[in-house]
Amino acid sequence: MNFINQSIVMLASAEGSEEGSGSILETLGVHWTKLFAQVILFLIVFSVLRKFAFGPVRQILDERKARIAEGEENLKKISKDLEDAEVKKGEVISEANSKAELLIGEARESAEVLAEKKREEATKEASAIVAKAHEAGALEQQQLRAELKRDVGRLIIDTTTKVTGKILNDDDQAKINEETSSQISL
Repeated sequence: MNFINQSIVMLASAEGSEEGSGSILETLGVHWTKLFAQVILFLIVFSVLRKFAFGPVRQILDERKARIAEGEENLKKISKDLEDAEVKKGEVISEANSKAELLIGEARESAEVLAEKKREEATKEASAIVAKAHEAGALEQQQLRAELKRDVGRLIIDTTTKVTGKILNDDDQAKINEETSSQISL
C-alpha cells in the first residue's frame, strides 16, 4: 500500500513540474530504449517458445485429446459388443436348452422303445421257458406212464404167476402187457 501511495504522490508531483509527460515515464523508471529492447526480447522468446515449446505441447495435447476420444469410442463399441454378446449368449443358452429338451425327449422315447422291446423279449423267453417246461413235463409224464405200465405189467405178471402157480412164458407175458397197456391208457 505504501508503494501505491508513493506512486500517486510522484505522479502528482510530476504533473505539476514543467518537464511534462516524458518525465512521468522516467519517474516510473521507464526508459524507451530499454522498453524497446524488452519488447524485442519478448517477441524473440515468444517466437522461440512458440516454435519449440508451444507447438509440440499443443501437438501432444491434441494427440492426447484424440486418444481420449478414441478411447471413449472404443468404450462405446466395447459396451455395444458386450450387449450383443449378452444377447447372443441368451440365444445360445435357449438354443442349447431346446436341443437338450429334444435330446431328453428322444432319450425317453428310445428308453420306452427299448423297455417295450425288453418286455417283449422277456415275454418270449418266458413263453419259451413255459413251452419247454410243458414239453419237459409231457416227456416226463410219458416216461412215467411208460414206467408205470411196465411196473403194472410186472405186478400183474407176478400176481398172475403167484395166483395161477404157472410160470408164464414170453408170449404170455407180452400178451398180458398189451392187454394191461390198452386198459391203462392214461
